[in-house]
Amino acid sequence: MVRLLGGLAITVMTLYCSPQGRTGKGRGREGSGLYPELAAYRISEGCSPNAQSEVGRLVGLLPIEQSRAELARQGLDLDEKAIRRIAGELGAQMLATRTRDLMRFRRGELPAGSEFQGKSVAVGLDGGRLRVRTVVETIRVGGKRKRKKFRVEWREPKVVILFEVDRKGRMVRGSRPVIDGTLQGPDALIELTAFHLHRMGAAQARVVTFVADGAPWIWKRLDWVIAQVKLDPNRVVEVLDWCHAVHHLSVALADLPLTESQRKGLYQRLRGLLKEGKSQEVITELKVLAVNEPDDSPMWREIRYLTKHSDAGRLGYHGFRRRGVPLGSGAIESAIRRVLNLRLKGNGIYWTENNAEAVFQLRAAVVSGRWEEILEHTRAAMAKDRRTEWRWMPPECLAELKALEDEDDGLTQPSAKKQSKRTAA
Repeated sequence: MVRLLGGLAITVMTLYCSPQGRTGKGRGREGSGLYPELAAYRISEGCSPNAQSEVGRLVGLLPIEQSRAELARQGLDLDEKAIRRIAGELGAQMLATRTRDLMRFRRGELPAGSEFQGKSVAVGLDGGRLRVRTVVETIRVGGKRKRKKFRVEWREPKVVILFEVDRKGRMVRGSRPVIDGTLQGPDALIELTAFHLHRMGAAQARVVTFVADGAPWIWKRLDWVIAQVKLDPNRVVEVLDWCHAVHHLSVALADLPLTESQRKGLYQRLRGLLKEGKSQEVITELKVLAVNEPDDSPMWREIRYLTKHSDAGRLGYHGFRRRGVPLGSGAIESAIRRVLNLRLKGNGIYWTENNAEAVFQLRAAVVSGRWEEILEHTRAAMAKDRRTEWRWMPPECLAELKALEDEDDGLTQPSAKKQSKRTAA
């Protein structure tokens, strides 16, 4: 049975190819098999390409119930189960296509693009939050009926956005950003960042700016990205988000025994110095004010935070403005709100990991304005290989990233050689 976008359903008699290695115990890694003659017309899950596209687009924009109502107004009457199946299949195909391209990037077989050539490019990285449920026990209740117990926990999906900026450091009006993300951890997102920079031709960009908050998992992995994409270090700028910088300045002053008016006046003056790129003067004055504070006080903690980013050259805001690069991470904050918070996060919403990954891909493709481009690339890939195994697997060549992940967990300490290299950078 094949359903068309207008709601017409037709019955087709055609051959079916069972997947290789079928054991009789579930579908297995090779999926559910293939109708080759239908696949030639890019028909899957009993839907025409147009019907699948419309279902996936609406699920990326709206909850299932609202998507079903909108499809019914267009003449396509589907139940919730069918909508979930069709949209989930399309999301899995997008993920599988991304994984195959990522494997080509690892092997050095993916050609560099040219979309970012000669342009000023910004990259924002951050993490969001959503709730994921994991089945921990399955209980059989009479006959074939099963009851599942699951555990709900907060997870932090990592998100990246790449976009073109103008001479004022703002996203170019009418441009289409690249938005991607994953629940597989920081190493997976960092590799995706390098992958997208390569395929968009960032090595030929005029300048590439990395903007983020102070999360260590971001900054200590950027050297790996620069090396993998072959970016010119002289054209790479690292910027600590302005709002995070002044927030840490405010937290440092909050620990001083000052009146509200004194603290406000001091904050405004130091904030002005920071905006002029005089971070070392700000740090020196904070150290004088904290001379009687213990080493483990909040003020000294904030001083060490500002010193670390100042030494890395991430607080030169006056020079950043003259160079025309963004000072804040508003783009990634907006992407997290539009992609995650408005669709995947909410009261009573719990996702399985696979469904969250799939719907994220649908939502990101719609929000970024690249729906047709991503859909066409996915269909072309699926016409050659129908497998939808997409799970990110860290290869041996990413041993350095693995060491950084252990360092995040507190299992290892950075070597003196690596530490001196980062300080020099």
